[in-house]
Amino acid sequence: MSKIKISHVFTSESVGKGHPDKLCDQVSDAILDACLEKDPHSRVACETMAGFNLVANVGEVTCRDFETIDTEKIARNTVKNIGYDCAELRFCHDSFDYMSRIHGQSPDISQGVTAGEGLYDEQGAGDQGMMFGYATNETPEMMPVPIAYSHRLLKRFERLRRKNVIDYLQPDAKAQVSVLYDKGQPRRITSVVVSHQTGHVSLERIRRDATDVIRKELDPSGLLDDETEF
Repeated sequence: MSKIKISHVFTSESVGKGHPDKLCDQVSDAILDACLEKDPHSRVACETMAGFNLVANVGEVTCRDFETIDTEKIARNTVKNIGYDCAELRFCHDSFDYMSRIHGQSPDISQGVTAGEGLYDEQGAGDQGMMFGYATNETPEMMPVPIAYSHRLLKRFERLRRKNVIDYLQPDAKAQVSVLYDKGQPRRITSVVVSHQTGHVSLERIRRDATDVIRKELDPSGLLDDETEF
């Protein structure tokens, strides 16, 4: 239930596994996992950048035996598992250029976040951030309807792509769902936007297939109506 009582439309976006932002997150996460397997006390600040046929890793790491971790292999395997596995996509796991500029953590930062190494006994924070969120009974996921339904849509498209049910779908995708709230309750879905990387097929076929997927996923909610825009 929304805390905003006046009538309003709220939109949330979800991105698929093949979206550049999500791809970079998954490569960084895989490198972090490899570090933690080597050294449970690892401290890892790893960033991933991806561009046209390029993946680059930069950052600072404190990890025992880090030199034995093959970050390039990790990056290529991650990209392959996402689905970038053929030259037709112009970004492929076995042909992109790779660069790593990951190095040891700065001693100045290390002494600030390692208990007992700095000027004080207390352990400092290695980073900081601000975020907000809340649980809601709008969905079984305990998330607001717009983001929950955006996630569900992309999960369905991902399954259809993996199973080759819609054979022209490619890895990159994102979805937006806009919901009208009234007196704190979701009343109707006003619009749904899906952007999906595809092969060379007609726009009419893409629209027909996408609309069919959207309706199958969201019709049970009871929030779609004749005025919902696709």
